[in-house]
Amino acid sequence: MFRRCLVCGGAFRPNESLEHFPLGTRVAYDPSRGRLWAVCRRCRRWSLAPLEERWEALEELEEVVRGRARVLSSTENISLLRWGELEIVRVGQANLAEQAWWRYGAELVRRRKNYKALAAAGAIGTGAAIWGGLVTGGVGLITAWILWDKVPGRVPDAARWMRFGSDAWRGRVRCSRCGYLFRRVSFRRREHLILHPFDDVSPAGLVYRCPSCRDHRQGGLHLKGHEATATSKRVLAYHNFQGASETVISGATRLIQEAGSPSDLSRILLKDGKRLGDLGRIGGIALEIASSEASEQRLLEMELAELEAHWRSEEELAAIIDGELTPTPLLDSLRRKVLGEG
Repeated sequence: MFRRCLVCGGAFRPNESLEHFPLGTRVAYDPSRGRLWAVCRRCRRWSLAPLEERWEALEELEEVVRGRARVLSSTENISLLRWGELEIVRVGQANLAEQAWWRYGAELVRRRKNYKALAAAGAIGTGAAIWGGLVTGGVGLITAWILWDKVPGRVPDAARWMRFGSDAWRGRVRCSRCGYLFRRVSFRRREHLILHPFDDVSPAGLVYRCPSCRDHRQGGLHLKGHEATATSKRVLAYHNFQGASETVISGATRLIQEAGSPSDLSRILLKDGKRLGDLGRIGGIALEIASSEASEQRLLEMELAELEAHWRSEEELAAIIDGELTPTPLLDSLRRKVLGEG
């Protein structure tokens, strides 16, 4: 088995996921034509595997794609999937269901565990301090109760502040109605931010009522484009810092599934604009998942376009190599075996 890229000579980092093709962390295959490539991370070119090394690997890949891998994105011609450390490019229509939002659900569960750990650490530290104060007489019962009620929650708050700071947005924008100068929007006022829906063409919109003239239609702070998208994602991550339980995440992902897509969810949930504070727990979680998913999908679509261009180029070369070196009936027989057609 070759170990280096056939184009640039760079070494492939081995993977521990595939028994029959432990070569590289991104592989591409076409089960219909019986092609298998290792994709170089350095030059991004595809190295065609020798024929004798393909068939068991192709069967293994098809089994992984059908039963274990997660679909990141797909077009009519190719799908990009992930299984552990391995990225798989599958050529051809596969009718695979996209489940991209599972990644954000896992992240929210991790956040919840971290938040609970921080709160527990604060409670343990506060309890030790109170006990020491009661024993020595330096802390009274009322003071002890106040400390126990207030201090443990400050530890997660401090961690959130260290990560995000105190402001959701900073800049210099004047209210078009009264001339008030916006310099900052504090996270503490986040529930008053008005979120507008995004779609595949238009990014999110964000509006903040003017504290002087109290207007948010003709006046106020209006953010659009990349600035609105980045601020919205930052506000949602801050708002959902404590994470969510699997039950809440299941409810949020059901909302996305029932809506049909992340952009459809934002249109249904936000309509003509809605305050963050009016979304509710599940709505806020669902919107963060949808917002992150929509941003990543735009990046994945660009990558898929590049992958498809590479595939068309490499397929022309593979057709020449396989056509010259291998009798067509043998290729057809092996292809049917991989696809389970006999």
